[in-house]
Amino acid sequence: MKRRMLLLGAGMAALLTVGVARAQPQSVEVIHWWTSGGEAAALRVLKQDLQQQGVTWKDAPVAGGGGAAAMTTLRARVTAGSPPDASQMLGYAIQDWAQLGVLADLTPIATKDGWDAAIPKALWPFSKYDGKWIAAPVNFHSTNWIWVNTADLDKLGMKPPTTWDELVTVLDKAKAAGMIPLALGGQAWQEATIFDSIVLTTGGPDFYKKSMMELDPAALDSPTMLKVFQRMATLRGFVDPNFSGRDWNLATAMVIKGDALMQIMGDWAKGEFVNAHKVAGQDFGCYRFPGTQGAVTFNTDQFVFFKKGKDLTPAQAQMAADIESKSFQSAFNVIKGSVPARTDVPDTAFDACGKKGIADLKEADAHGTLLGSMAHGYANPPAVQNAMYDVITRHFNGQLKTEDAPKALADAVAAAK
Repeated sequence: MKRRMLLLGAGMAALLTVGVARAQPQSVEVIHWWTSGGEAAALRVLKQDLQQQGVTWKDAPVAGGGGAAAMTTLRARVTAGSPPDASQMLGYAIQDWAQLGVLADLTPIATKDGWDAAIPKALWPFSKYDGKWIAAPVNFHSTNWIWVNTADLDKLGMKPPTTWDELVTVLDKAKAAGMIPLALGGQAWQEATIFDSIVLTTGGPDFYKKSMMELDPAALDSPTMLKVFQRMATLRGFVDPNFSGRDWNLATAMVIKGDALMQIMGDWAKGEFVNAHKVAGQDFGCYRFPGTQGAVTFNTDQFVFFKKGKDLTPAQAQMAADIESKSFQSAFNVIKGSVPARTDVPDTAFDACGKKGIADLKEADAHGTLLGSMAHGYANPPAVQNAMYDVITRHFNGQLKTEDAPKALADAVAAAK
């Protein structure tokens, strides 16, 4: 009897312990680089969603638009044996972390919530590893956009450009009128973002695939690529002298305030316009980069979750499920400027730019012209991307002659492979 009482006592103690553990507030510590006004506003949607379900968000922001600084911090944390619960991550970097065996398996959640049916297959090579879901995509960003101050364009008496020649004409006229034609921050990833669009408009989707994704040496060092660098040099003549080191959102602010006519940037720029209470189609226009209509260069923000014991913690699992819920995908992306990662989310709540983005994504997905952005880690591995960055930024800043750039690009890629 005494033994039985001891066992019962131990059993009750265990149950009480489990009860206490379950009653304890859950939390997720998240590393991310969403620190601009529009990004922070969008992130609040996820924080509030989790808080309503008893999950506390522990913020670990690392500023820097391309995410490089955040990844440096993440590597240091993991190396020290103190990984966060979750981290924002892009493209091929996700596969690198998956190979280390430190990412949690999200497949049970994905199966329950229909991720396979809703998320375009172009994203699977980045979000899955060995057939298992290891990342939860928050959105689809497309990078081949131009953002135009409508009042400034009207002052010039010009229409939105639809071809390269029309674009140069508009920029020329803006420069002659004393405007800053093109707002840019002189950071390698921003210059590479422009390069994405120039490659696509100059060579078309097939050339983009061969050069940026398949890394074909003949495409990299070709007359078409020479034309790409010539066009990059042309655009260099339309930025202001103080562009070096400027953050992307400050360049967007120049367009919002009317200090510059346009910006070539991914659709996260729209979040800055929205945060400034500007109206799409009225205060600003969103257009596909001239000559790239029908194709979409994309990147997608994703969250990965680091193993905490055998399984996901309840808070991690809740965050992963919330990210892929239709209600969150709509509410978050309306503010962020991007479009949902799920194709089964209605466009009802989106403005004119959002509706266009959703329609463009579906069209490109159907026609095989949904192309990973080199600038944002979805076209080739990080070593190759960084090699391309180096050549592109040296050329843009006058340290590499245009006629030498294609060979330099091909050589850099070959060395980085």
